[in-house]
Amino acid sequence: MAVKIPFPTPPVAGFVKYAVLAGIAGLFLIFLWVSTTVSIGPDEFGIRQVYFGPGKGLQQDIFAPGTHILVPGYERFHVFSRKLQLVEFNDDTIQRSEMADVTPSIHIQTSEGYRVVVDVTVAYRIVDPHKLITSVGPGRLFVTALVMPRADQVLRQKLGELNAEQFYSGPLRRQKALECMDLLTKELSPSGIAVWGVLVRHYSYDERYQEAIEQRKIQDQMVFKNRAESIAATEEAEKNRVLAEGKATIDVERERGTSEVTKITADYDLYSRKRIAEGDLLVELAKAQSKAMENDALNSAGASNLVGLKMADAIRNTQVIIVPTDGAAAMNPLDLERLTRDW
Repeated sequence: MAVKIPFPTPPVAGFVKYAVLAGIAGLFLIFLWVSTTVSIGPDEFGIRQVYFGPGKGLQQDIFAPGTHILVPGYERFHVFSRKLQLVEFNDDTIQRSEMADVTPSIHIQTSEGYRVVVDVTVAYRIVDPHKLITSVGPGRLFVTALVMPRADQVLRQKLGELNAEQFYSGPLRRQKALECMDLLTKELSPSGIAVWGVLVRHYSYDERYQEAIEQRKIQDQMVFKNRAESIAATEEAEKNRVLAEGKATIDVERERGTSEVTKITADYDLYSRKRIAEGDLLVELAKAQSKAMENDALNSAGASNLVGLKMADAIRNTQVIIVPTDGAAAMNPLDLERLTRDW
């Protein structure tokens, strides 16, 4: 009788089996997570739609950014962007923006019957996703079914009020763009869309009319140029006249100032000389008066004493001689009259 001996399972085969089971479980969890949750980004908001039950239909609540639980088959979340969005009417494939929804350029019939091809960019934002989805529908349907056709209609209406030449006027184009923005706001605001701007980027005419318009504009610019040069020449002449008058006034005032300085200097010199002469006269008069007073003093009594003092002062530092003052040989050195008589 043969006996079967069981062999143990190789360890590698068991590891592979567990790895496969773990991978299947992981994929199941990922599928479960993806199918039962919805992520709303920081620049998005969502609207919840219930398919059946008492509260079925679109819900009023607007869901903020974050991860939200979803019951598959029972409900759905419609996610819309909060960011600024663009619709670009443009035929040039090179200049088209990758961030914009692009549609062909608008062909506008001007008020006098010429055709102008205009490139326009419309900027807008979704501000109420509930109004948007209830009035238009889910997904990107609001772009093709609402924004593009309404913008095309409004742009044709307002820009068509301009004639061909008025497209060259920047203020008129901007005014019409503002009117387009106001009218488009009234058209789209009931659907939860706010228009942020309408920008007329480029325009072109039929080649023949384009050339005629350009030639006319060149002529107009030449007229403006000549007029501006004439005004500039007139202003230059006026400037030169004012400068000449100013220079003449400066020269006159300078001469008048020089004359005033000369006059003031002469007056100062005359006054100085006069005062110096008066001072010198007073000094000389004082000296003469002093001399006269001195002469009067010398002629008065006692003047001989003064003479003696002068003589004493004159013989100062001389050798002293003793002479007799009495007797027959007596001599009085102070008796100047006798001394002068004896000599």
